[in-house]
Amino acid sequence: MKKLSWVAVAILYLAVPVLLKGNSYILSLTVSSLIVAGIAVAWALLGNLGGMVSFGHAAFFGIGAYASALLTMKAGWPVLLAIPAAGMCASIASLAMLPALRLSGPYFALAILAYSQIFRILATEFTSLTGGSGGISSIPGLPSLLQVDALAGLGPFFLGLTLVLAFCVVYAWVRKSDYGIALRAMHDSEDATRVVGVNSVLLKSWMLLLSAFMTGAIGAFNAHVINFLEPDYAFSGTWSVLPIVAAIFGGYRTITGPMIGAVVIYLVDQLVFKAMLSSGHQIILGVVLAAMILFAPDGLLSLFKKRAGGKHA
Repeated sequence: MKKLSWVAVAILYLAVPVLLKGNSYILSLTVSSLIVAGIAVAWALLGNLGGMVSFGHAAFFGIGAYASALLTMKAGWPVLLAIPAAGMCASIASLAMLPALRLSGPYFALAILAYSQIFRILATEFTSLTGGSGGISSIPGLPSLLQVDALAGLGPFFLGLTLVLAFCVVYAWVRKSDYGIALRAMHDSEDATRVVGVNSVLLKSWMLLLSAFMTGAIGAFNAHVINFLEPDYAFSGTWSVLPIVAAIFGGYRTITGPMIGAVVIYLVDQLVFKAMLSSGHQIILGVVLAAMILFAPDGLLSLFKKRAGGKHA
């Protein structure tokens, strides 16, 4: 299985760029799908391990985007250093959401959604720092090292893929660690884990901070890809909803399911559904998601694994 995983990674880094080079439109869509994939993995980590359904990851995405843009434009930071720093800024901002951890279910989801709207309003009002509703333009792009002629246009793809795969590795490590075991035990009975000395609030806090860091970093990456930001875009509900759809479609209880789900959902939506119904293609996406939940609730990856197991049986 590990050998198969390494082969898959090699294909992603070597074969995919060869196929996409020269097709700037498909390449840009692929990069966009990786951005959604990064948020989907971060959301799945919080939802699966932390047991918290969030409707407000757009807050972390927007904070990371603005933080990286400001660090590079006003403080002169290099882009590759500003991206992880922006992730840290998103983690720090998530500290304001810690009181919401005492809530559960839809109450937590709505509380995080409210925080997302608060940060959007702050970004709109602080015009001296963020440019207000007019936004920020001419954000520095990715460094020239990633834009050499031999890799023309492929720099964002390689960096985006590396970020998402790194998120998957961290997700896998946390799930296998003692923290992951304790978090899964909390899903069965939070009261029982408290009795044996597990600090459930502290564990959930760590998951929120880590999820915020991942989302902030991918938001920063996106800012340097599109070179422009404005509050309604950076804190758009799309960055909260689409990753949830992708994670559930791919299988949010698996490591790579959210990533695969994001790439499949985004590319199929943009290349197929949008061609079929230009103004309401999200309706088709909703129908597909509903069908997946009904017939394969564990997601696309689990469905493939079951079929592969059935063939070998």
